[in-house]
Order: sequence, then C-alpha cells, then structure tokens
Amino acid sequence: MNRSVLYVVIAVLAAAVVGLGAYVMREESKPDGVEIKINEDGISVEGN
Repeated sequence: MNRSVLYVVIAVLAAAVVGLGAYVMREESKPDGVEIKINEDGISVEGN
C-alpha cells in the first residue's frame, strides 16, 4: 500500500472519530424533559 493512501485513510478515520465525538457531546448536552420553542412560525413542543 502506498504511503500517501495510508495517510489519507488515517486522516479520514481521524475525521470520523472527531465528528462522532462532536455529535455525541451535542446529544449528551441536550436537556432532559420537554422543550418549548416560541418563534414567528408558532409554538413548538418537543418531548425528550
């Protein structure tokens, strides 16, 4: 296997790990319970 291909594979895997970590952190930081949003489109109620 060529070294440049190996470096590309490692970079893609590292980017995937960072992206997955960011996604998990965002999902874990969401508050539990009911979320109510009021904006110009009306009222939105989401249950977690």
